[in-house]
Amino acid sequence: MTHILAIDQGTTSSRAIIFDDRMTPCASAQEEFPQHFPRSGWVEHDPADLWASVAATCRAAIEKCGNPQLTAIGITNQRETVVVWDRKTGKPVHNAIVWQDRRTAEFCRELEAAGHADMITTRTGLLVDPYFSATKLKWILDNVDGARARAEQGELAFGTVDSWLIWNLTGGAVHVTDATNAARTMLYDIHKGRWSATICGLFDIPMSMLPEVRDCSADFGTTRPDLFGRPVPITGVAGDQQAATVGQACFKPGMLKSTYGTGCFALLNTGDKPVASSQRLLTTIAYQLDGKPTYALEGSIFIAGAVVQWLRDGLKIIRDAKETQPLAERADPGQRVILVPAFTGLGAPYWSPDSRGAIYGLTRNSGPAELARAALESVGFQTRDLLEAMKVDWQPRGETALRVDGGMSASDWAMQFLADILGAPVDRPKVTETTALGAAWLAGQKAGLYPDAEGFAKEWALDRSFAPQMEDSDRDARYEAWRRAVRATMSL
Repeated sequence: MTHILAIDQGTTSSRAIIFDDRMTPCASAQEEFPQHFPRSGWVEHDPADLWASVAATCRAAIEKCGNPQLTAIGITNQRETVVVWDRKTGKPVHNAIVWQDRRTAEFCRELEAAGHADMITTRTGLLVDPYFSATKLKWILDNVDGARARAEQGELAFGTVDSWLIWNLTGGAVHVTDATNAARTMLYDIHKGRWSATICGLFDIPMSMLPEVRDCSADFGTTRPDLFGRPVPITGVAGDQQAATVGQACFKPGMLKSTYGTGCFALLNTGDKPVASSQRLLTTIAYQLDGKPTYALEGSIFIAGAVVQWLRDGLKIIRDAKETQPLAERADPGQRVILVPAFTGLGAPYWSPDSRGAIYGLTRNSGPAELARAALESVGFQTRDLLEAMKVDWQPRGETALRVDGGMSASDWAMQFLADILGAPVDRPKVTETTALGAAWLAGQKAGLYPDAEGFAKEWALDRSFAPQMEDSDRDARYEAWRRAVRATMSL
């Protein structure tokens, strides 16, 4: 038994990856599932689709790997998405409300107007926003017939996606979550390490609904025997961005990772003490081992890889994402076109949801090449925004290298510009499946198959390091032009 099954349940698809005893991927499977948009700004998933796609991909990956005997299972998942189900039947009372959903925006404004925002931020490290789980859970209790009465009688269970999967994997025997997912609900006191009775009372949420919170490496129960031929222990759980932080071996304070998917999430390890942000970054739990939380500052960019999708699907100037780099390389070096991709507002540190995208510096000679370059550069500029904010909250001790992963990290051009505009090295690992790898390591080290954190960090292997090559004067001038463009966009 020398293999770990990593379940990576995402926003648009579920994946399963089998890792061997050397933490090398053996086989994988992926399956997309439907997205539901019942109203403008509402996003839902059918919880049955989440479970079915996970079960199917697990079986497919195991078969591709030659049906190995599994040592343990690790789970990583889309964060903040809410599922509420009946404890006896296991049937959800409503579709899962996805992290992208904005239906509770008005209630969030009411909370701020009533003066509750500071208390919530102080205890949870989060901003009052529909992004997080608490207001979604309250909405279900307030709007599904009989849900609140059933919850008060102890009949209903709440969970983020990890809890929902564990419930199904264990046949309803275990109702748990881990500290990283709990920390994204806006119900969890990250300082005291427990659910906040005060915030639950404010939202009128019965605490009997909430799962037990455990370390990221812990006993999360064993699977039903019929699923994999025998019971398999579940020993690792973390939210997707935290799992990527672990997968990048960012175990020391000051280490920084940035994941470039549809959006971008940067996490900075701040050690055993939470750092309150003055720059509207999030204070969160990076991981928790042996009962000890390690904290992080987190910044989110709404549009990263999605800007390349816009070039393809919106402007139709490329047919495949791989065409972006050679197109950008042909851009006129004398033009300074700036694209502010605020298609769904601006994330950290601006938090300007009403801003919309804008392009500056167009000339008669501007064309697809200049737009492609501006699109890739926008991701670098936005990343610098996050790092500049982090520097205010956390004084770096020496030079900090940024470890990158996600689809866009495969672009040498984009990563070189990122290093140039940051004025700092950018390191890309050999294993880019860092989210699944993080979940696998959490499970494998608990099961005794993988090394401890120090040993795992030594296994981290560099594919390529990108060193800054841009002159300081050019870097500063270009970043100031970006900041002027953002200010102009926010004033429109």
